[in-house]
Amino acid sequence: MQRLSSIQQELIKQFTQAKLEKEESFFVHPSYQLEQELLHWVRSADLNMAKQILDEINKLDRARLAYEPLRSLRNSLICLCTLLTRETIKAGVAPETAYDLSDVLIRHIEKVQDSQTLHQVEYEMVQSFIQAIIDYGQKPFQNEIIDRAIAYIHQNIFQPLTLEGIAEEIKVSPSYLSTLFRERVGVSIKEYINRKKIEESKYFLLHTGATLLDISLLLGYCNQSYYTTLFKKYIGITPKQFKRDSSVKNSALERLG
Repeated sequence: MQRLSSIQQELIKQFTQAKLEKEESFFVHPSYQLEQELLHWVRSADLNMAKQILDEINKLDRARLAYEPLRSLRNSLICLCTLLTRETIKAGVAPETAYDLSDVLIRHIEKVQDSQTLHQVEYEMVQSFIQAIIDYGQKPFQNEIIDRAIAYIHQNIFQPLTLEGIAEEIKVSPSYLSTLFRERVGVSIKEYINRKKIEESKYFLLHTGATLLDISLLLGYCNQSYYTTLFKKYIGITPKQFKRDSSVKNSALERLG
């Protein structure tokens, strides 16, 4: 297996540590037990119970996740969206479907300019994930082979990934895996891997000083031009625009805070 360079190892270390810190900081909130109940009812596709628990959660003080109140509320909803996405996948919904829904909801959250509407969006978000689970129950398309393939992809996203290598790892033929993956997930394995890599690359753009070339090589792309093309295809803007827009937004929020 190809060895990672020292800069690649350091970037992965920063990435892993940051994700761990975010998860730990979120899970110590006072409403942990209620959050677990909410996730249980979402996974069970019980909208009425989920709404009741969300009502209880919203009676409590929210954790302060930013200096500016509206930004803090947005961050709180984005955290919840992440948890709901995971629960939806656990319930059997294809990861690609759950992540697409998550992307749409997070973009909507970022556009809302008042807290009252954000609270309404929170309930709509819970309902949307529950509906995705209900839809899956009516038309199931996940199975053990797909689960194993996706788990392997996620665990090795910074390593070279090929259809043949994944098929060998999960003990099926490449042709069978390719056909099954497209049928059940809706995209090819190559497409899925590229979309996952682009999502992961956002961390390095926002939280490290890595150049586009560094990030491209880390993700296994031969040059930054190809990485930029894929990023624009899936995100709608180039990596430089994404980084610049995020920096401008954060600077404005810091001045407000």
